Amino acid sequence: MDNSPSSGDRSISSDKECDLRLMLVANRGYRAVLVLALAATIVAVCLIVLVFRIPCHRHARKLSAIKVAPAQAAALPEGAWRFIVSGDSRNCGDVVMPTIAAHSAQFAPAFYWHLGDLRAIYKIDEDMAFAATKNGEMLACENYERLAWGDFITNQIASFGHVPFYLGIGNHEVIPPKGPTEDAFKREFADWLDLPVLKEQREKDKEPAQPEPYYHWIQGGVDFIYLDNASNSFSPQQLTWLQNRLDSAEKNSEVRSVVVGMHEALPDSLAESHSMGTDPAGRPSGETAYKALEKFRDHTYPDGHHKSVYVLASHSHFYMENIFNTDKLTDNGKKQPLVGWIVGTAGAVRYPLPGKIPGAKTDVYGYLVATVTPDAPDGAIQFSFKEVQESDVPQWVRQRYPDALVPWCFAHNSQSKEPKAADITPRCAPPKADASGGQH
Repeated sequence: MDNSPSSGDRSISSDKECDLRLMLVANRGYRAVLVLALAATIVAVCLIVLVFRIPCHRHARKLSAIKVAPAQAAALPEGAWRFIVSGDSRNCGDVVMPTIAAHSAQFAPAFYWHLGDLRAIYKIDEDMAFAATKNGEMLACENYERLAWGDFITNQIASFGHVPFYLGIGNHEVIPPKGPTEDAFKREFADWLDLPVLKEQREKDKEPAQPEPYYHWIQGGVDFIYLDNASNSFSPQQLTWLQNRLDSAEKNSEVRSVVVGMHEALPDSLAESHSMGTDPAGRPSGETAYKALEKFRDHTYPDGHHKSVYVLASHSHFYMENIFNTDKLTDNGKKQPLVGWIVGTAGAVRYPLPGKIPGAKTDVYGYLVATVTPDAPDGAIQFSFKEVQESDVPQWVRQRYPDALVPWCFAHNSQSKEPKAADITPRCAPPKADASGGQH
């Protein structure tokens, strides 16, 4: 599971990173003085979280709508519309996600879809640590773990204003003390798992009223399906649900394409070393899901058309396209793979690429923008990656942090550039080895 960076330490060469470390160390000397102030702050923050929580997706968006002025929407063909996707917003997500919200306004997206990993949980996210430091406080693990998800709601979801926000679960959402089950996630984010459109879809499908971390909805001729592989596998119940959804989409003349989102990539992709393929227990369920989607895509209707399938994942903190174009999945070039992307670029520490792969990018933040055109052959959807730069960070976001943090997020939040860099924030849980034996 992806809950620790690479092991190893080395001295920090960056002046900015030293500044950040020194700010943390300096504040340790004032803990005794700050106890009462910090306690009051925690109470205030908890009250804020409660205000946002019921129903936070409405109140928070009203607040952020004042801050984010949408840019002029880019031109679209008649009847076309867009949505945006990315995942993995721990570490510097409170900086990057509002930047994505502001940058993507030019496309007037119908919604944003988050593919999981909201906060680190195993350690204190850098953005939260230094926001506290700016206020003369020290964020301890016990307080961080209590505030982390509320912080995600306040500083990330809220930044999208009135843009609908669909939320996926990732492996960091089942790290103790939040995990090992999805129950805490379902409680905390019930408002998003039970959005009116998702609730109405469950009623149409005659499914149980209780929302799950896997769900679907139909919009503009597209069936959007989120799958929960936060624990590295799909349960038998979820695979049955997926097959039922695909059978229904096949019969539904209004559905022209299917877009599937999940956290970990399916097995045998170009990112195999950090996917469902590394888990012996999870691999078979991932293979079953791939074959079901492949069969759905290959079905030919009486008029000769097909319905397109697109698969989106994050988990690996880089951008990669055509992820299923491997010898295994193409039978050595004899058939077409599913069309898929990895877009784990919403603020998490960036990872090195697993080799030289055309079109892949690391040390970037950004999002996929998808354009749906009603008359496209086979329901084809166009996807393109949009990178956000340090200069795109809104001023109101910068004001929350010490001057050094935003440059650090863009220049140094990277295991690709600095594979042996030590953590600059406290670790709250020991590292855990993934199925391949590495530390993540």
